[in-house]
Amino acid sequence: MKKEFISEAIVLEIAATDLHFNQILALQKENLYSSIGVAEQEKQGFVFAEHSLMLLKKMAGYLPQVIATCNDQVIGYNLAMHVSLKNELESLLPMFNEFERCYYQGKLLGSYNYMVGGQVCVHHDFRGQGLLRKLYHETRNRLAGQYQLCVTEISTRNINSLKVHQRMGFEVIGTYRDEKELWNVVVWQL
Repeated sequence: MKKEFISEAIVLEIAATDLHFNQILALQKENLYSSIGVAEQEKQGFVFAEHSLMLLKKMAGYLPQVIATCNDQVIGYNLAMHVSLKNELESLLPMFNEFERCYYQGKLLGSYNYMVGGQVCVHHDFRGQGLLRKLYHETRNRLAGQYQLCVTEISTRNINSLKVHQRMGFEVIGTYRDEKELWNVVVWQL
């Protein structure tokens, strides 16, 4: 993707086609921790979970998968996951198990009606423009009144991601270690 696209119109919409989902997967692959070096991870951030086309479609059957497009190319996405899908991606089981132990404002997280922030990513050429915030707010608008919270995890190594999420209003409510990473559990009021 070339930088000259930045001046083009960015459209927020719902992923609905195989093309959208495949472009999400391509952007995800470009930003996977296993695909980029440590220096790049520290500078740009990274994503962990690897979704499949089938899983993305399944997730879209429950909640809107918000994307940002520019010239019909997905340049950002905010995946949303319904808690009933917790067994669909084995790498996320530790996260869901930790959610069951977390408290928010003195109550177990499970006592809230929450959705899971399944993953958010913005193409490197479009970072620093507030697109992550716009993706989250579009998800919030599309789910108005349906959920109280958005809950997700962020690797403690992913300092840039944590800072951006905290500027948006996400709060760290817990920290845990799985077999790969130390994670912050974060919550955003919807």
